[in-house]
Amino acid sequence: MTISTLKDLYIDQLQDLYSANRQALKATRELKDAASSAQLRTALEAGADGIEQGMDHLKTLIENHNANPRGEHCRGMEGLVAEARAHGVEADFSDEDVRDASIIAQYQRMTHYGISGYGTVAAFARRLGLENDASVLAQCLEDTRGGDKKMTAIASGEVNPAAAEA
Repeated sequence: MTISTLKDLYIDQLQDLYSANRQALKATRELKDAASSAQLRTALEAGADGIEQGMDHLKTLIENHNANPRGEHCRGMEGLVAEARAHGVEADFSDEDVRDASIIAQYQRMTHYGISGYGTVAAFARRLGLENDASVLAQCLEDTRGGDKKMTAIASGEVNPAAAEA
């Protein structure tokens, strides 16, 4: 697709974010399976549920603009997912708390990509006068920020203090 207008760019970025979420969903489930902390596992499950909700919203928005949700492949998230697997799932850890700390770090990197993506497309939607789209995307952004804050709370409250004892 040739990108000639801000609306073209907006749709392209929605598709990119949909792809990013698809990839992050699978990685989040893998991180959950590798986590030891019950609180972290619960938060990662909630994170996966939130990613799925975001994907549903993105799919609807993209299809409302007569585009294919799978029209892009996000190489940025591809790299973040590879890092998450390497440093959260496949790495050899001698301490489960240290692994949990690494899992949180990897999850938050993926989440921050999502925060950036949702913020960008929400701004584009507002500029294009697509107020319904902007509202949906703003809610997705807030939900993603909430998940990030929850991970920070788990890290500082339980996981990092335990990992520091290793």
